[in-house]
Amino acid sequence: MGSTNQSSVSEFLLLGLSRQTEQQQQLLFLLFLIMYLAIVLGNLLIILAISTDSRLHTPMYFFLSNLSFVDVCFSSTTVPKVLANHILGSQIISFSECLTQLYFLCMLADMDNFLLAVMAYDRFVAICHPLHYTAKMTHQLCALLVVGSWVVANLNALLHTLLMTRLSFCGDNIIPHVFCDAAPLLKLSCSDTYLNDLIILTEGTMIMVTPFVCILVSYILIACAVLRVSSTGGKWKTFSTCSSHLAVVFLFYGTIISLYFNPSSSHSAGEDMAAAMMYTVVTPMLNPFIYSLRNRDMKGALRKVLTMRFPSQQYF
Repeated sequence: MGSTNQSSVSEFLLLGLSRQTEQQQQLLFLLFLIMYLAIVLGNLLIILAISTDSRLHTPMYFFLSNLSFVDVCFSSTTVPKVLANHILGSQIISFSECLTQLYFLCMLADMDNFLLAVMAYDRFVAICHPLHYTAKMTHQLCALLVVGSWVVANLNALLHTLLMTRLSFCGDNIIPHVFCDAAPLLKLSCSDTYLNDLIILTEGTMIMVTPFVCILVSYILIACAVLRVSSTGGKWKTFSTCSSHLAVVFLFYGTIISLYFNPSSSHSAGEDMAAAMMYTVVTPMLNPFIYSLRNRDMKGALRKVLTMRFPSQQYF
């Protein structure tokens, strides 16, 4: 067999919500709709607050606004399709749509991963090298870190998507999931998936683990710096500036590890779906609340946005 795609499958069936009773489907549909609206509204408010408040024009909030943008795109890759399929009474997704969804899921998950690492580095420099913070975290470096993250994330997503196109799907086209993920697609393939599995295990794991290690190292160094602070108030203030980011890190990586780094036999398809929805829906929804509730400057900026009054229009 050549390397060309010998697929006889032109579409897949996403059985995520259809496995539930009609009443449960209605409840899940309403839940997903509310959560998606909260994701879009919450993250757009974060972006608007940061862009309109000059006090927030710092590297930390620049990275946070990028994270909010990625979170909106991340959830928009999956949730609207789930809602549309439920309204239309269909679970069909075409082969090309499935690969497109896989590409954006992979790219945006990588961006979340990279941005969390970049934000950890920013906190490390701010706490461990406060006198050199402005000199180190320049506008050029911040832009380079974000642009570099987008480039690597796109290349990684393109690699996995192109590897998926070389596989054959000969018969079974039922995906027990709410979106097209790599693992269920590989299980459906009737061709050799050794190369795909190898790349996921090596390059894919490296892409996910390297930023995680950077985050761990950054916070170990931050913890050492905090322990050297003599006053209790100083320690608490330093911890408070990092607690929001740490909460998001634990939430994101906890669901990723439970989904992709556990043996497939240890959890059912339903548990896989629940874990996947955690990091594609729940985490993007909670991020704005986590970052705003424990941040006085962010709460002030959001209050200004929410109470903003537009000048009346003069037509005559």
